[in-house]
Amino acid sequence: MSGGSTSCTPADPARPQNDPRNDPPPTDKPRIAHDSALAAALAAGAGHVLLGLRAEHAGSEPRDLARIGDAGAQRYLAAALRHHRPADALLSEEGTDDTGLRRDASRVWIIDPLDGTREFSEEGRSDWAVHVALWEEGRLTAAAVALPARDTVLTTEPTPRTGRRAEGSGPGLRLAVSRSRPPALITPLARLLDARLVPMGSAGVKIAAVIEGTADAYVHAGGQYEWDSAAPVAVAVARGLHASRIDGSPLRYNQARPWLPDLVVCHPEDRDRILAALADVTPPATETPS
Repeated sequence: MSGGSTSCTPADPARPQNDPRNDPPPTDKPRIAHDSALAAALAAGAGHVLLGLRAEHAGSEPRDLARIGDAGAQRYLAAALRHHRPADALLSEEGTDDTGLRRDASRVWIIDPLDGTREFSEEGRSDWAVHVALWEEGRLTAAAVALPARDTVLTTEPTPRTGRRAEGSGPGLRLAVSRSRPPALITPLARLLDARLVPMGSAGVKIAAVIEGTADAYVHAGGQYEWDSAAPVAVAVARGLHASRIDGSPLRYNQARPWLPDLVVCHPEDRDRILAALADVTPPATETPS
């Protein structure tokens, strides 16, 4: 993965060669003109910062490690976007939201510096992510999802199509679900679809599983913030997958309240069957975002 850091200190020979603090800060790098390339570079760079912080603070209390990771990746991404796209607005899980400015802007970066803090804080887990997406004039136009512990960055461009489910995936759909708090509708939905449940970590990792073919669909009905899904949804759609609300209506981003009640991501050939099954399942009134 490409690297980066918010530190301005020179390389320290006592540090490991791949320590992210040895890299130049994002503001020392040439500006990247192409939005998709920038999204990929920033997601990879924030991932590199997170890997360094995870190693440096190994053994810390999980809550402290999550806080350190969130703050470090936020600093990196905010500084990089100020350098590369100073005129654009920003919506981030870890930043202060200026709703008026953001709603009036024609370009808004929607980021989640660390998607899956619980997994990031657990030694050995790789199911956490970094999300970087650009919303432009009503739609998502560029995005990247980094899976730093897997040395993977999924982007909107170039876009190898993942249109159909992988051959030999076995009978029944594989539904990516939260390992800690799956939505209540998942059990009846799985029965209707004769589906298998595949537990995993962050929302970005679940959508990445559909993109990469290790799951066939991701359904969530407990509500999420826009930064939880913007980047992975943009990558999924760019690669030929279906993404919508569970009633089939469009997902809308950069809203005054950046909250999405539900979503489904799946392969196009499974869309009608999944949406029909969802219509037969009544989602609970409230659930915890994941």
